[in-house]
Amino acid sequence: MTAFYKELQAADAFKIRLPYPFSNYDRQLLTLLYQPMVGAEAISLYLTLWAEGEAERTETPHYTLMNTLGMPIAKIFESRIQLEAIGLLKTYKKGTESRTFLYELCPPLDPKDFFTDPLLSMFLFSKIGDIAYRRVRDRFILPAEDMESFEEVSRTFTDIFQPVHAKAGYPNDSQKMQQRSRKGYEAEYDFDFNLLHQGLSEQLVPKRVLTASIKDTICKLAFLYGWGPLEMQKVILLAIDDDYRLTIEGIKKSASEYYKMTVSTTAPKLEPVLAKAPEPEAEPKNRQDELILYLESASPIDVLRDIAGGKEPLSADVQLANNLVMQHGMEPAVVNVLLQYVLLRTDMKLTKGYVEKIASHWIRKNVSTAAEAMELARTEHAQYMKWKSEGSPVAASKSSSRSNGKPVREEKLPEWFYTKDEPQATAPQKNESLEVEKQKLLAKLALKKGKGD
Repeated sequence: MTAFYKELQAADAFKIRLPYPFSNYDRQLLTLLYQPMVGAEAISLYLTLWAEGEAERTETPHYTLMNTLGMPIAKIFESRIQLEAIGLLKTYKKGTESRTFLYELCPPLDPKDFFTDPLLSMFLFSKIGDIAYRRVRDRFILPAEDMESFEEVSRTFTDIFQPVHAKAGYPNDSQKMQQRSRKGYEAEYDFDFNLLHQGLSEQLVPKRVLTASIKDTICKLAFLYGWGPLEMQKVILLAIDDDYRLTIEGIKKSASEYYKMTVSTTAPKLEPVLAKAPEPEAEPKNRQDELILYLESASPIDVLRDIAGGKEPLSADVQLANNLVMQHGMEPAVVNVLLQYVLLRTDMKLTKGYVEKIASHWIRKNVSTAAEAMELARTEHAQYMKWKSEGSPVAASKSSSRSNGKPVREEKLPEWFYTKDEPQATAPQKNESLEVEKQKLLAKLALKKGKGD
């Protein structure tokens, strides 16, 4: 996974721009044409932004998207860049430390443009197979009507409307207007057209036939099949007809036939590169890094759910976590550390007053990362336990029992409390009771969640 935390964090704000209303037809195109290519999570993000963009909204942190979609920030980032690559989303950023993103939704391509595009059509074909591809193409591409026996009798504009010269002034044309356009995706190609021209005869393939749309198709096919100018010369020579004309369909057909003859009868596939090229710096080096990555990427609701063994957390606990993020401006990663610390320290009890007292301390200390919160919890642990004793009659009675020499069950702490970079074996080993095994299991669940996301 790429180092998403450098580009997107849960506290980053976002706004949505919907330049014009979308229709139910657009939803059908998204579901049947785009969803097989980018997956349900990316389309779910698009539909959520669509729904939110139809209402007037102010800047909102990405934490709200994490709650709505039930996805960690890593999945949202991955879905976002896939929507950008496929031409459904444009992203703009403002600021460096306090960042705001503007998400502009783009409509899906018309079916004719989609199935004409060699990359998109081949991408869809490789995902759903021949039978499903033909079925969905026939659904959206209607056959042309035979018009030879018909004569057009439509009236023109000037046949019906005539100008009337009156002193009513002129309309104001200075206002900027947004035009609904379907430009598709953006791509960068490194193709040498000079070398392509050198191997083609001007009499056989005049330069005038290489229009902008023909050149764009040549670049896409060269990218799809992994060819250079020399291979594309052969494809063009196969595609040009007797009248020295070159069409997009002819080039696509010739490229497909040449690929079958020289490479393979199986069509090439398109796969996202983000799953194949992880950045080395993003790889966690030890258990501590894995846990920090999990705490930085998961939402507080995910943490509450993982600590509860996969069960949905109570609404009161969710509301408490949401208030810390939305009303008090705490980073979600810091809230995650706070939730882990309090729950494991107080036998899975989330006391609002105790949580808010520690949260107030961390806000005054300007704690902004999971690592800073973990370090502060270690150094201020004695003070936090004093606050806990002062606010809990039960804890006070336990403290009194301890002073009377009665045995008291040892309260547990999160795994990260004992360790920084050293292995877990260096942690103090107290009573190996059922409670200890329970906390170990919870830590493993958290780490498993971090690895999986």
